[in-house]
Amino acid sequence: MNQVSVAKLIQENNLTVYTGEEYIKERYITTSDISRPGLELTGYFDYYPAERVQLLGMTEISYMEQMDQAKLTEYADVLCGTITPCFVVARALEIPEQLKDAAMRHHIPILRSKLPTTRLLAKMTDFLESSLAERKSMHGVLVDIYGLGVLITGNSGIGKSEIGLDLIKRGHRLIADDRVEVYQQDEQTIMGEAPAILRHLLEIRGIGIINVMDLFGVSAVLQNTTIDLIVNLEAWDKDKQFDRLGTGEQLVQIFDVDLPKIDIPVKIGRNLSIIIEVAAMNYRAKTMGYDATKAFEQNLYKLIEQNSKH
Repeated sequence: MNQVSVAKLIQENNLTVYTGEEYIKERYITTSDISRPGLELTGYFDYYPAERVQLLGMTEISYMEQMDQAKLTEYADVLCGTITPCFVVARALEIPEQLKDAAMRHHIPILRSKLPTTRLLAKMTDFLESSLAERKSMHGVLVDIYGLGVLITGNSGIGKSEIGLDLIKRGHRLIADDRVEVYQQDEQTIMGEAPAILRHLLEIRGIGIINVMDLFGVSAVLQNTTIDLIVNLEAWDKDKQFDRLGTGEQLVQIFDVDLPKIDIPVKIGRNLSIIIEVAAMNYRAKTMGYDATKAFEQNLYKLIEQNSKH
């Protein structure tokens, strides 16, 4: 089961620890769903999702302030389940003493944020979904080209890292070299990032490992990006028919998402960096409604019709 520590939640969402700092390392989050315990404060605990982060906003805190003190003490104790990772309070609101005491007894940290409840909910959900998503590693180089995530794949030694370096020199940004961790963000989006140990690093045969951020600056790297296009490099084979008109669209399924893929032959004298750059620009043009292949086919049909009339 994937899990993320409460300490990581604090770090990535700019939260402050109100109470229970000594218990942070004991608590882990296993679901991206976040609970706002409203019905529970009325005494209804039949379906209480105790394993979720419990988020308290203005509505919950103001209701607590009006509750009978004995009932609040009772319900606060039940809110503190053995698997409850933490409580998070929005708007830096004051926390009722009954909840504070119950959380301390059950070793559950209480965290606070200055953000409004809705914004805090969205921010933590995005973080937890990406952190807890199923992941797999793919061999390749992931580069951001004009805002598009392009995953360059191909057999080992074909020149992926060298092409990545050339693209960086041309002003594009590196996300990952050699090993790309991918995960599904939603029904239509695949994200890619580098493992922590390989972040910002690029391996060039004959030189070794270089740190792209140190050599080219912060603007030359990104932590993660969507994967929009897969470019697969293949050794030139005169007997293989490569797509020349752009009609042979291929799709590669990663998790539940189909991503477009193109094969580019590798041959001495071909400037692959420029070709991949143009492939990204052409893909963007297609997504904006302009398809050069369709335009060519339409012009060809018109020419055939004109000739058939004569």
